[in-house]
Amino acid sequence: MSASFWWVNHSHTFRHEIEGSYLWFANKPRKSKARSESEKSIQRLLPGDAVFSFADGSIGAVGVVLGAAREAAKPFEFESILDYADTQTGWLVPVRFMKLANPLQTEDHAAELALVLPRKHSPILASGACNQHVLVAAVPAAMATALSRLLDGEVERIVGTITESVGRSLAEDATEAAIQQRTDIGATQKSDLLRSRHGQGLFRVNLELNEHSCRITGALDRRHLWARHIKPWSESDDAEKLDGHNGLLMSPHVAHLFERGYISFTDDGDLLVSQELNPVVLEKWHISLPLNVGEFKPEQCYFLDYHRREVFQQHGRGRRQKSSETFDDMAPVGLELEPATVQPA
Repeated sequence: MSASFWWVNHSHTFRHEIEGSYLWFANKPRKSKARSESEKSIQRLLPGDAVFSFADGSIGAVGVVLGAAREAAKPFEFESILDYADTQTGWLVPVRFMKLANPLQTEDHAAELALVLPRKHSPILASGACNQHVLVAAVPAAMATALSRLLDGEVERIVGTITESVGRSLAEDATEAAIQQRTDIGATQKSDLLRSRHGQGLFRVNLELNEHSCRITGALDRRHLWARHIKPWSESDDAEKLDGHNGLLMSPHVAHLFERGYISFTDDGDLLVSQELNPVVLEKWHISLPLNVGEFKPEQCYFLDYHRREVFQQHGRGRRQKSSETFDDMAPVGLELEPATVQPA
């Protein structure tokens, strides 16, 4: 997922917004071109973008945008802040923050930062002090790199922690927002790509040309089957998002396990089960092992290979297979695979 970096200058709202997991910008009369640019920047914040939070002379927190800006009433906790006494509406952006253990005092590093500040609408001055005319500003790549170095890896750690805790939905939200902004495709193609995220439209039509039931439960009633991508939707290109070979029809509980990397399949159809999956879950859902669901088409195997490597192994971190065959190339280095059998509760 490609993400941008942004800088937010807080005033008296730092604590409320950091603890409340949001940013709120008042609708105020434009006083300058700089403020107008900040308003434009607010609209450009997208899910997955990283935010440097600046207040009282230092970067005190780093956050990840969880959703696009939307119009919202003034937060209740702002009622006592005089700066917002005459303002009732504004823009709200959901952002999850983590505070830095050691806030970065920008004036202490002004000389280094001055070399990478944006030419226009810089959020801080060459002295390292806050530019009070700028609320939100894009952070150039060189500046983001410098800040990351000065924060000694905390940016990557925080962004990774927040992204992992939110899950794949964040990557999908970011991909959807990017599709909405594209100008190289028409409205119909946009609709097809967006509907495919939810297993609908052209993707489902193409999928049902290859699959007719849930391979694990055997359920045939399409009203109760979800169409799910094998290679995650957010990681697929335009063609792969609509490719019927890049999907399976699944009962909801099976889709839950597959999308989170708890299960996968070999090309021959053997069900692979994560070591992190409680075997009681399989027992309660009446999934008996070993289980073969039938071999897959070569076109499907291409996408299954991706799922095994990038979802099953990476997200489950340690697997076991459930047939008597060996599958050594599925094991991360140093991991011994065991036959997966259901244990008594």
